[in-house]
Formats: sequence, structure tokens, C-alpha cells
Amino acid sequence: MLDLYTWPTPNGHKVHILLEELGVDYDVIPIDIWAGEQFSPDFLRISPNNKMPALVDRDGPDGAPISIFESGAILLYLAEKHRRFLPQDARGRWEVVQWLMFQMSGVGPFLGQAHHFRGYAPEKIAYAVDRYTNEASRIYRVLDGRLADREYLAGEYSIADIATFPWLRPHERQGQSLSDFPSVERWFRAIERRPAVERGVQVLADRRRAGPLSAQARENMFGAKQYASR
Repeated sequence: MLDLYTWPTPNGHKVHILLEELGVDYDVIPIDIWAGEQFSPDFLRISPNNKMPALVDRDGPDGAPISIFESGAILLYLAEKHRRFLPQDARGRWEVVQWLMFQMSGVGPFLGQAHHFRGYAPEKIAYAVDRYTNEASRIYRVLDGRLADREYLAGEYSIADIATFPWLRPHERQGQSLSDFPSVERWFRAIERRPAVERGVQVLADRRRAGPLSAQARENMFGAKQYASR
């Protein structure tokens, strides 16, 4: 059985979608990042970087429980365990891995910064807004070029697509329009219609934040608490 510590964010949805695609049973354990639950000692034992999602597989590789943090590592672990959505041949595998790493090092971090400076920063800093909006545009162009002559990022539908898709769902908050990137839009629409994807993005949907941030939520997410020793 799998215990998934998660919240309805792009990184959380990556794992929700893969688990739904695999059709395996899992228990959802909400980690309310706005309430600061990511800093609890119990969670830090599983995810020392105080980020979600994190996974505990009670039936690990040697039959003993294993805990894994970092969404990309979780995707690799599950894909390898179930031998799906990650090619078994070396060439195909590395095609997927490099685009998964592109998501982890580029798509997520820079689109996340675009989210922050466009929507969450307490003051509008024109330089930061321009920098990260422009970088978001560049990343979309990279994806659009890659998808111009292929259906998915790396051969068949894979964890590279699963990792990238949730980060493009809030494209308007990143200052982007899918109509400017026709190959990305075609790919995006195809993925969002998959039944497992529809189910995955609904995990904890009723817990999504509504309305402006409270002072405490802002402190938990963006304040000094992030940098305190633990």
C-alpha cells in the first residue's frame, strides 16, 4: 500500500496523475502547506526538505517500507516499479529522463517564480515580473519546438509528459496563452482529456485555496519560517 503526503499543487498533481494512470491503490494524506503542516517533525522525517509530495511505499524494493521525497524521484520510482511510462531500453529511457529533468530544473522552478512575482509577491517588481514571464515564454517555446513533430515529449506518453502537464495548467497566471504555442496546445488538450488525468487533478480539489492569503498563510509559504533551522 502507498501513503501519499500531498496537496493540490502542480507537483502534487504529477504523482496523483501517475498513480491514477497506474491504477494502484493509495492513501492520500493531506499536507496543508498554507497551514504550515510541511514543517511538522513527522513530515520532515519523510521529506527533509519540507516539500510535498512525499511517498511511503509499505512494500518497498526489499519488502520493507521505503520513503521517497521529490516529485521527480517519486515518478521514477513508481514507473520503474510498475514498468510503465518509462521505456525499458536505454535510448528510450534517457529520452524520457532528460525531459523529466527539464521539467524539474526548468519548467517547475521558473514557472513557479512567474507565479510568485506575478501573483504572490507583496509588491510588484517590474524586473522580476519581466524576467520570469519572459523565461516562461522561452520555456513554452522550447516545448512547442519539441512537440512540433511528435505527439509526446519523448516517444510514447511517459512520466515526462505527466510531470510537465500540471505546470502548464495555470498558464494564464504565468502570462502565457496556449494559442501562442499551437503544438503545446494540441499536446495539452490531448492529455487533459485522459480519464486518469481528469481524476488526478481532482485529488484534494476541495482543499484548494479560495480568496486572498491570510497573514499566517503568507508567512508559512513565503516568510522567515521557510528558512528556520529544523
